[in-house]
Amino acid sequence: QVQLVESGGGLVQAGGSLRLSCVASGSISSLNTMAWHRQAPGKQRELVASITNGGTTNYADAVKGRFTISRDNAKNTVYLQMNSLKPEDAAVYRCLLTQRDSSGYYWSTKNYWGPGTQVTVSS
Repeated sequence: QVQLVESGGGLVQAGGSLRLSCVASGSISSLNTMAWHRQAPGKQRELVASITNGGTTNYADAVKGRFTISRDNAKNTVYLQMNSLKPEDAAVYRCLLTQRDSSGYYWSTKNYWGPGTQVTVSS
């Protein structure tokens, strides 16, 4: 079992910055991907950014150049530095850890989600 806890959300003015943190604990594989997703009321959940255990990153086009994802493997922590925030960035941000599902086939994966942290951006 894996548990994820996010922190760092809050209210920020448009153009401001915020840093989210997500700490993972439990049975964590050394081979995993951690990611940030977000969802606003009435909207689809979308991938914001992801990072592999090796440090390979991917970003949604909407946040490229403004957000930076990073991780500290020793602390099992992933971060999301959000700069130049826009009102459309407001959402519940959830941390996701994806790793092998030991109960399934070799290529099966298991997703673990954090409870989420609210980001509000005022214009």
